[in-house]
Amino acid sequence: MTSSQTAGRVPPFGTGSFGQGPFQGSSGNGAEFKAGGFKDGRFPQDDPFSLRARGPKALEGSSPEQVMARLDLLAHLLDTAILLPGNRRIGLDAIVGLIPVIGDAITTAISSYIVWEAKRLGAPRWLLARMAANVAIDGVVGVVPIVGDLFDAAFKANRRNVALLRRHLERSDALKPSVIDVTATRID
Repeated sequence: MTSSQTAGRVPPFGTGSFGQGPFQGSSGNGAEFKAGGFKDGRFPQDDPFSLRARGPKALEGSSPEQVMARLDLLAHLLDTAILLPGNRRIGLDAIVGLIPVIGDAITTAISSYIVWEAKRLGAPRWLLARMAANVAIDGVVGVVPIVGDLFDAAFKANRRNVALLRRHLERSDALKPSVIDVTATRID
């Protein structure tokens, strides 16, 4: 092995054969040295903030119900969180959109997260395209001063996208229906 191949793989306390020598077992500072590195087989300098260990595992354990709960909350915050006089609701999308150009860029990026989650849940391309179109319309029209801000308050693209995704997941039996369809019959 050359030094370029071993860069980043040498323990910080010296060189030697992996899994042999005085450093096998407990090193006294709480870090256990195993036959390939520390604890999970990697050295601390390979991933100093343990991002590899946390990132994918957090997403893998999410069920469709948990994802939809997160998306419902996000859509509520962005589109309907604030009650105005006259029983009108607006969200952070309309308020942050008041900041010229960058406000709409921020809310469009946050709205794109809903589309990304839909892709991760296995939504078909036509549904992703429709959701992306809702986000694009909201972002493009939102850039127009005054008219765009009024449009942001009325269009509610995030609520539409969450409803589209929920309907798709319920039809594909990946999610239990949130509303039970029944027909009421009056018996006299």
